Amino acid sequence: MAMPRIVPWGVFATVLFATSALWHGLGNDFRPKKHEPTATERAEAAAISPRTLLVDFRDDISSQVLEANAYREIPISDYSAIDRLYRIEFPSAEAAATAAEALGRDPQVEAVDYDSEAAIPPDEAVAVGNSSLEAECAGTAAGADIAKPGDFPNDPCFRYQWHLRQIGAPEAWKLGQGRDVVVAVIDTGVSRVADLANTKFVAGYNFIANTNDAEDDHGHGTHVAGTIAQSTNNKVGVSGVAYGASIMPLKVLSARGSGSMGGIAQAIRWAADHGANVINMSLGGPFPVGTIANAVKYAHSKGVTVVAAAGNDGKGRVSYPARYPGVIAVAATQFDETTTFYSNWGDQIDIAAPGGNVRVDQNGDGQPDGVLQHTIVPGNTSKHDYLWFMGTSMASPHVAGVAALIVGAGVQKPDAVEQILFDTARKPNKMKTDLGAAAAGADGTATAATQARVDDHYGAGLVDAAAALRKVKAGRGAGELGIGCAIAMLGVTLLRRRSRGTDPLGLGFAAALVVGSSGLFFLPFLFSTPESIIGTAVSVLSTGFTLNVSNLLGSASAGNPLVWSAITPLILTVLLYGVPRLRPLLSGLGFGIAGTLLFAAISGIVDVRYVPDFLDRFWLIAHAAIAALFATAVIRK
Repeated sequence: MAMPRIVPWGVFATVLFATSALWHGLGNDFRPKKHEPTATERAEAAAISPRTLLVDFRDDISSQVLEANAYREIPISDYSAIDRLYRIEFPSAEAAATAAEALGRDPQVEAVDYDSEAAIPPDEAVAVGNSSLEAECAGTAAGADIAKPGDFPNDPCFRYQWHLRQIGAPEAWKLGQGRDVVVAVIDTGVSRVADLANTKFVAGYNFIANTNDAEDDHGHGTHVAGTIAQSTNNKVGVSGVAYGASIMPLKVLSARGSGSMGGIAQAIRWAADHGANVINMSLGGPFPVGTIANAVKYAHSKGVTVVAAAGNDGKGRVSYPARYPGVIAVAATQFDETTTFYSNWGDQIDIAAPGGNVRVDQNGDGQPDGVLQHTIVPGNTSKHDYLWFMGTSMASPHVAGVAALIVGAGVQKPDAVEQILFDTARKPNKMKTDLGAAAAGADGTATAATQARVDDHYGAGLVDAAAALRKVKAGRGAGELGIGCAIAMLGVTLLRRRSRGTDPLGLGFAAALVVGSSGLFFLPFLFSTPESIIGTAVSVLSTGFTLNVSNLLGSASAGNPLVWSAITPLILTVLLYGVPRLRPLLSGLGFGIAGTLLFAAISGIVDVRYVPDFLDRFWLIAHAAIAALFATAVIRK
């Protein structure tokens, strides 16, 4: 008896619905509130620097128009020639106020602000270290109990990094390391200390001195960069969250730890224009700057995930730029997973991460419970050391590092990265006992019942790197393979109903379908060898054809429309159709690629280059259909 026509279509529709529901969650759409700046805040900002304006002209305004107006524009840096951001000084507050009103009405002006400064939040100057620790971390301490053979990571002082275990980093490293992802560190600069020797760097910029030299003259930025991507498993020092990522150093804060909001706004745009995938800003201030809000929107539109510290005032008021839409605002936790005494809170907090507390030793390891990384010593920048810092500045790079892991696993769009962070954030330990077994998973990670917002101190909860990568790897793999199989069943069934028939497709067809869709996505869950030849092979085999090609081309080519399309199965079909033995392989690969493209459309994780965002899904669905049609045509008798 022939299968009713509705059956394959029903299976196909069910698979699509189930994939969408499992990926996006059932009824879970956490989004924090992001309030517009108040009139009081704007007035307070005006009082800080009443005679200096920060004016963001439209990018397409000509130099002739700027020269002809009544103002003397002072470039923030050489980049002002591109983003048209300038500082204008006035002889009096009254003159500045009059100009601000006039410029605000000018259609060639995108934003006008009173200039102000951002700074490293207070309390973060606290750093603790000692000479014996330096020797232990360097691997030179006599008789030190260092990593055992086969331990991963083998960094001697990883055992003191409770903060990486708190976010599940060791489990996450089995699934991804953030390779080829570029993280911009907008801070005091970054110095290549010994434990950053194996970390990749890309070109950065110094917006303080207006040079290409973005060396750190404070210590804060190097510490932050270490949390993100400290060289790991190198038998030296400590580890980083996304140690396969590359660091883009952008210096906007001076040796005093402060800098102009104009420089920060330029750094955000500079990062977006030079290939950054993630931006970390462990800095902030109490005053709104529309120019920075516009820069964040620009970066978001270019596919950049932006993360910032919530501030260390210990108040219910999140600092800027963390308060802006498009920025992930991060609160700080300590060892016992309570939020710290200094961490700001409010309904604009997105998520929490370890920020540390050097005033306590809750884990009893004889060391302060700060965040430990290798950096230059504040106040003595000729010296390097392993130091504990505390602050929301230390929490923010943990989240930026997890975002880099997610991007490295193939999730490009900032909204999708944010949603994965929110969906997989877990309840802190102090709340788990109140939830009961029905609400909390056996492994301690969040389940659907716990994924709602926790409160104004945690936002969605405590960031969980392992859960985030499990969702990406398992959810994406199962979705791509399931959709690929459903499309193949639909195509083959419809062919047979039309009496065209097909030859037995065999194992070659099935293998090609797997390769074209998810690859053996479950392999990393079985083999724990991130830094080895086997680990590299597992990474390739557990990734489908389209994403493997995308990874091979590097982050600069992410979302390449030639890769995220039906071009490959079409070309292979034209070249190899004349070889009958290869037709099942061509068909399986085509169905697999169709599954990958359709999953990308459903999940919204891919930003197709040169295609407007609102057309991304249409592009992917159209090419999935083309790939499926050609896969079906190849196996017709």
